[in-house]
Amino acid sequence: MKFFRFLLFPFAILYDLITMIRNFLFDVDVFKSTSFELPVIVVGNLSVGGTGKTPQIEYLIRILKDRFKVAVLSRGYNRETKGFKLLNSRHSALDVGDEPLQYFKKFKGIDVAVDANRVEGIQKLINGQSPEIILLDDAYQHRKVKGSFYILLTKFDDLFTDDFLLPAGNLRESRAGAHRADVLVVTKCPVDLNNEQQEEIKRKLKKFDKRVFFTTISYGNILPKDKEIIIDDLKDYTVLLITGIANPDSLLDVLDAKKIKFKHLKYADHHHFSSTEIEKIKQEFVAIASNKKIIVTTEKDYTRLENRINKLFYIEIKTRFLGAQNKGFDQIINAHIKQSKS
Repeated sequence: MKFFRFLLFPFAILYDLITMIRNFLFDVDVFKSTSFELPVIVVGNLSVGGTGKTPQIEYLIRILKDRFKVAVLSRGYNRETKGFKLLNSRHSALDVGDEPLQYFKKFKGIDVAVDANRVEGIQKLINGQSPEIILLDDAYQHRKVKGSFYILLTKFDDLFTDDFLLPAGNLRESRAGAHRADVLVVTKCPVDLNNEQQEEIKRKLKKFDKRVFFTTISYGNILPKDKEIIIDDLKDYTVLLITGIANPDSLLDVLDAKKIKFKHLKYADHHHFSSTEIEKIKQEFVAIASNKKIIVTTEKDYTRLENRINKLFYIEIKTRFLGAQNKGFDQIINAHIKQSKS
């Protein structure tokens, strides 16, 4: 596979040229970027998929929602509708996408909308919902919007500095795009990542002259719960694990480390499950020869499966900053919001 991608390197050079020209035209205002008077915080990455954008958005919601009227705007990837949609309780993942539906169901008192045209989406949110802060999910390359603050994510074991442009690698644009960021967040780190290892990564990112933070994924309760179940309790079960996310490796590593017995059925990111596939999942579960068994999925997949599989559970996840780094990150976000409103 790596050799095949190496053969695609000439196409990566062409892709680099196209994206470089596009970014230059936005930089010199030939292509228009629209800015807004309220804070618009953009969360994104340079690579395709799997860097932990969803838990990072949720972290921002948690630290902001009790003090500000927060709205989240997403494209609504892989939905079957078009245009602007303000989420309500009648919407499904097919209508609005799995990640926006997850935000809507998980957090009360915030507005969540989808629109591929982020400029129009932001304006409709402002006109209709009057938010004080808008969070843009996966919009780092959507340069028609001029965000007020950019959070660039890069995965610990797949730093953008070690990657190449599509199709030879996984980068959506060149590494130089990191200069647009206000902060860099290294995601999915080992919980025991020490200071020396952190400093080594910072040296790799030094040329971009950005504050660097380190986060890990924290796995919590098994939900929805009819009784208290934590992830360690899964050792008492045989687990049928269903994933339709870009990179389930961190979850698999946790289950392996905890010596949990599981069978993994892996599907593509944002996968819409057919009736045949649902039936196969049910059959796989029935075939497990154990009196104590459970079907577990991810939070994002749960939005697409909850009404189709009985007694389905998901593992709650959060992003957690290593050490006390969250204090510095929160201070930067709060300072930006204060400055934007002054």
